[in-house]
Amino acid sequence: MEPIMNQIWPKVFQRFHRRSLFSRRSLSSWAEHATVSASTNSRHMKPTLLVSRLYQPSNLHEVGQNTSLQGEMTCKSQRLMQQAGLIHPSNPGCYYYLPATVRSMEKLIRVIDQEMQGIGGQKLDMPSLCSAELWKASKRWDLMGKELLRLKDRHDGDYCLAPTHEEAVTTLVAHQTSLSYKQLPLLLYQITRKFRDEPKPKFGLLRGREFYMKDMYSFDVSEEAAYQTYESVCQAYTRLFARLGLHCVQVQADTGNIGGKLSHEFQLPADIGEDRLLLCGNCSFAANVETVSSDSTDCPQCGTGTLVESKGIEVGHTFYLGKKYSNVFNATFSNAQNKLAVAEMGCYGLGVTRILAAAIEVMSTEEGIRWPGLLAPYQVCVVPPKKGSKADKAAVIAEELVQTLADALPLLRGEVVLDDRTQMTIGKRLKDASKLGYPYVIVVGQGALEEPTRFEVICQKTGV
Repeated sequence: MEPIMNQIWPKVFQRFHRRSLFSRRSLSSWAEHATVSASTNSRHMKPTLLVSRLYQPSNLHEVGQNTSLQGEMTCKSQRLMQQAGLIHPSNPGCYYYLPATVRSMEKLIRVIDQEMQGIGGQKLDMPSLCSAELWKASKRWDLMGKELLRLKDRHDGDYCLAPTHEEAVTTLVAHQTSLSYKQLPLLLYQITRKFRDEPKPKFGLLRGREFYMKDMYSFDVSEEAAYQTYESVCQAYTRLFARLGLHCVQVQADTGNIGGKLSHEFQLPADIGEDRLLLCGNCSFAANVETVSSDSTDCPQCGTGTLVESKGIEVGHTFYLGKKYSNVFNATFSNAQNKLAVAEMGCYGLGVTRILAAAIEVMSTEEGIRWPGLLAPYQVCVVPPKKGSKADKAAVIAEELVQTLADALPLLRGEVVLDDRTQMTIGKRLKDASKLGYPYVIVVGQGALEEPTRFEVICQKTGV
């Protein structure tokens, strides 16, 4: 995003000069009929997003310093997100996601949808409330232990709030008795809330009890075809993280209570990470320490490299399940010989809210949030001069600039906000802009009143 924007800023400002009304009307005449706040209601101007109207109250972190709710703010992402008013603690391990965070999450979901549907994924939505009977059939009702959030309904029936949906989706596919091999591979996915009874929630959105996850489930005709699907999903994950500008490492992993024959984690290297990774500096080998013998530091893949330990945040996980669930729930299809066969399965998860927090963790400074360019809630913040200052008359130019940006660049429509809090100094508003992480800030000052008109454009990521 940054290289593209850096190339087009000059063209945008050239367009501003061409269409600027100031060349045809005197600035004083404009000032008589328009102000930054009033112009948003003008018949001739489109509504402007104003910072003063955005529900992003940065003082929320001062309310309810109850550590049982918010826990110790021991990581950068949690501290920055709470101080910026992006999230607010509710119950232990549960948070309010405020509007800016929801915008960012929706952008991430759009990117995930593009990648999942690009490999044939079809989106659906499954109930979060799942019957205990399904989980008992797979023997995971007891296996999951206290991590499973359980409840009873008024009829004394047992249910859980699902942390994952292998049982549910396999049952759904099993009910389709006319499934043909010609319809496979079948890739079904959802993006929804998940629940896990964490013994000690911490690190904000990195480890909570309620979170958003993308979970996909694949059904294939054979083991060979299932491995091909598995590889295509792993490649899609790699593309996704590359688009976000995040350096993710695919590592061998334990299958855990999900089960199956093969598993990989997608880890974002970070000091705050709870997973221990072993990486070879001589080849591409990477693994979670759980899967490698602790007796040797030699790389099991190339034999000559030395394994070096680092920490990571797990943001994705893939599993080849084989027939573990399809056998239990009788998920079958008609093969080429018109006989029933049991489907081979895989499952693939992405931590949606965890990706947001992990990206902030690794990209941000101690003072301000830095988003992946595609995920920033808003791309540009325009800062007009302080009311009553020498450059006060440039306030209407700032409003015109907001409209020009939206008209000149379709990708910026709905992405440009005007910091109309002109009772505050430019310096104070620049600090707020840095804290909130707008990728670009445009300062409209004295230079905007000169000929040619000049603006200060700041790329927050590089500081240029």
